[in-house]
Amino acid sequence: MNLKKMMQGLVFFLTSLLVFVFLFRALLPTASPHMTKPKTATKEITYTYVALGDSLTEGVGDSTKQGGFVPILAQSLSNENDGQYQPVNYGVAGNTSAQILDRLKKQTDLQKDLKKARVMTLTVGGNDLRKVVVNHLSDFSLSDIQKPLKNYTANLKEIITKARKDNPHLPIYVVGIYNPLYLNFPELTSIQTAVDRWNETTEETIAQFDQVYFVPINDALYKGIDGKMGVSEVSDGKATIANDALYEEDRFHPNNTGYEKMKQAILEKINATKKTWSQK
Repeated sequence: MNLKKMMQGLVFFLTSLLVFVFLFRALLPTASPHMTKPKTATKEITYTYVALGDSLTEGVGDSTKQGGFVPILAQSLSNENDGQYQPVNYGVAGNTSAQILDRLKKQTDLQKDLKKARVMTLTVGGNDLRKVVVNHLSDFSLSDIQKPLKNYTANLKEIITKARKDNPHLPIYVVGIYNPLYLNFPELTSIQTAVDRWNETTEETIAQFDQVYFVPINDALYKGIDGKMGVSEVSDGKATIANDALYEEDRFHPNNTGYEKMKQAILEKINATKKTWSQK
């Protein structure tokens, strides 16, 4: 009899224990996924920034050999916006607008990068005008630029159109040209007038396109840093005037400070216009 009661008590105890365990597990909240797995960090977006153009895009005169304004502009864009801007530099020193257009037609890597690009900068026209000035150095006049300017305008339109072939809303920032000879030859007013006319034509041409913007740099560079003349050397009591925003080796291309000024001008234009960019 005692054994039977003991067995009944044991069964009751075990049954009660099982019921208790079942109820305990049922009432205990299940851990949510974020409690058991570490939260995956948001993946940072990477944007492609295509820099196309001539020696100003290549970065001739940049002592760091990193590409002039291109990498520092990309860094500023990354610092001031969501995501990282990865620059791809397609600058080739000496290229005219016709040569840039030819590369655009033939370089498949360039075409692929433009297809996915978030933004593009373009330096073009300086070598077109330079070629005219060199060919008419002793008797240069504004009439000499009429035909070259017409050809340049046609090339510029085609460059923009082809750059957007697979990316129709690509924002493009066209950088103006500047007069590197002003401080040394201020009497050559026809050259400065030609530079002004060239820039005006560029601005008028790109106004025909949406989301293509003109970035003037002549005023930032042609008179040197802060518009002050630099003195590179003094010999026999005569000072040699130099533009301290330009590379000492050729006094034609920007130096590091000159490229910083270019970067700042482009960045300011981007910041003033990026709200108008079409979403990709």
